[in-house]
Amino acid sequence: MAMSLAQMPRGKIRVCFVAGCCGVLLWACVLQLLSLGRLWCCSWSSSGNNSSAATLVPTRLISGIGGSSSRFSNLKAKSDSEKDNTLPPPRIYKSNGYLRVSCNGGLNQMRSEICDMVALARLLNLTLVVPELDKKSFWADQSNFGDIFDVSYFIDSLRDEVRIVKRLPKRYNKLDSNTSSNSTSIGTLRMAPVSWSDEKYYLEQILPLFNKFKVIHFNKTDARLANNGIDISLQKLRCRVNFHALRFTPEIKKLGDKLVQAIRKRGSYVALHLRYEMDMLAFSGCNHDCSPEEAEELKRMRYAYPWWREKEIDSKAKRLQGLCPLTPEETSLVLKALGFDNNTQIYIAAGETYGGHKRIKVLQEAFPYLLRKEMLVDKELFSKFQNHSSQMAAIDFMVSVASDVFIPTYDGNMAKVVEGFRRYQGYQKSILLDRRKLVEHLDLYKNKTLSWDEFAKAVQQTHERSLGQPACRRQIPNKPKEEDYFYANPYECLSNVTGCAISG
Repeated sequence: MAMSLAQMPRGKIRVCFVAGCCGVLLWACVLQLLSLGRLWCCSWSSSGNNSSAATLVPTRLISGIGGSSSRFSNLKAKSDSEKDNTLPPPRIYKSNGYLRVSCNGGLNQMRSEICDMVALARLLNLTLVVPELDKKSFWADQSNFGDIFDVSYFIDSLRDEVRIVKRLPKRYNKLDSNTSSNSTSIGTLRMAPVSWSDEKYYLEQILPLFNKFKVIHFNKTDARLANNGIDISLQKLRCRVNFHALRFTPEIKKLGDKLVQAIRKRGSYVALHLRYEMDMLAFSGCNHDCSPEEAEELKRMRYAYPWWREKEIDSKAKRLQGLCPLTPEETSLVLKALGFDNNTQIYIAAGETYGGHKRIKVLQEAFPYLLRKEMLVDKELFSKFQNHSSQMAAIDFMVSVASDVFIPTYDGNMAKVVEGFRRYQGYQKSILLDRRKLVEHLDLYKNKTLSWDEFAKAVQQTHERSLGQPACRRQIPNKPKEEDYFYANPYECLSNVTGCAISG
């Protein structure tokens, strides 16, 4: 005769309850794993090889990566709390002076510089003037801070950390315009801080200068704060500025959201940062796959810009060292080797490809669903942004952050900052290509030393641990340019990272 629940011993009831919970948990895990694999279950037959290629299905490439259920979790919690428009209480402190900064470089380099400058203003108890953006670089973009970022939100959201003003008070403007970089008068000092400096440098070398100058103008701000050895509170402030305070303008956000929605209607997508652009090739000295005429054009461009110090560059040597962006043809082979088939949507998050249609044709033939922003929405919507490279880069940034998979063909500033965002949003998949090893594999495949199957297997094995998983930054004492960049992996602000060095 069956025993009623009330008659069962308490121990058996507990066992039944635990068993039921375990069953539900196991089913949830199975469903999550199935959703993780949806973009990776690709048919290898499209590569034109025999059935043995089926053994190369790269499901192992996604083990340990957070799936779509965790996507945007960190940012969503923050955005939900912002809906009530509650501002943090202002931090009360005696300001030691005004910090004016002129950023240099492209949008994402300037983004990281802004984060650094906020952290330094907090460290030195300064009043920060809203940063000025670069208008003299190769791109000649005349955008102001407010053309890209929400100025009021930037100021208000950080007021519990640092005081930020839109402009210098009038009484300092005259002093600022009449003071040179080597001036000793009471007014403004223009200077560039030492690159990759730590807190000690700013506290001991920069802060005392405010006893003499009311305003200090940093006229170069790229990489002026070290990646490592910085107090945890400042590292977290750098993250807060990057992930929350630097919010794009409503116009940029609206267009970025519209693009993402247009792509998502068609399904999942890869954002490909194809950095095969004229400026990158000219300044890096990379001319692989270029004609002699193109190589000469790139060289002339490099010499035309006096601020670019390195002029004579060995392109072949740089490529073998993995220091050149992949060509569209190389990119096509790598994507197919990773398992993406010709039904994959690929959004090109970059400017115009050098060489135009003839060079990108091979990538287009391999992946017919190759998308650019101009193809997805009415061209009139871009009219306001068209001649502003930083604003267009902001739109590409949004689409890249929201993608199912992000793949940069070169590890420039955009690639690094997007990678950091995707780690923060639950370790979304970012395939970080090892170009040095890839060039070796590509050359062996092209000279027929490797078969297609061998090449595909080598490419997959190379990137098993290069998917944006939780990890510590690689630190190299006295060689900050060679170590991992803070904004690519700000582990001090991330979950699921253990055993990493933390200061403070």
